[in-house]
Amino acid sequence: MSAGPVAQPVRDPGLQPERTRLAWRRTTLSGTVAAVLAMRTALHGGVSVAGGIVCALCCGLWLGFLALAHRRISALTASGEPSAFAPRQATATVLVTVALAVCGVALVL
Repeated sequence: MSAGPVAQPVRDPGLQPERTRLAWRRTTLSGTVAAVLAMRTALHGGVSVAGGIVCALCCGLWLGFLALAHRRISALTASGEPSAFAPRQATATVLVTVALAVCGVALVL
């Protein structure tokens, strides 16, 4: 008696994609709060050229992060099985996050 090919079980992602989507939403919300506080710090003592440049840079980086996060959230909700996070998007997300942290340090100092 020979055994036929064994069928592979279908992967059930369960709630993992939803948890990931919610984590992205929390991260964008915290990034928004941090960007608003950074702008408030930059403009608190009056408008200076350096503060304005750093504030504009923070706004641009924040918008870039929002675009990356929205793209990932859309990919998670588009299909039943989410695709892997593309290395290019992951690298861009890390670079934007680090750049935002550097801007935050520049505003505090």
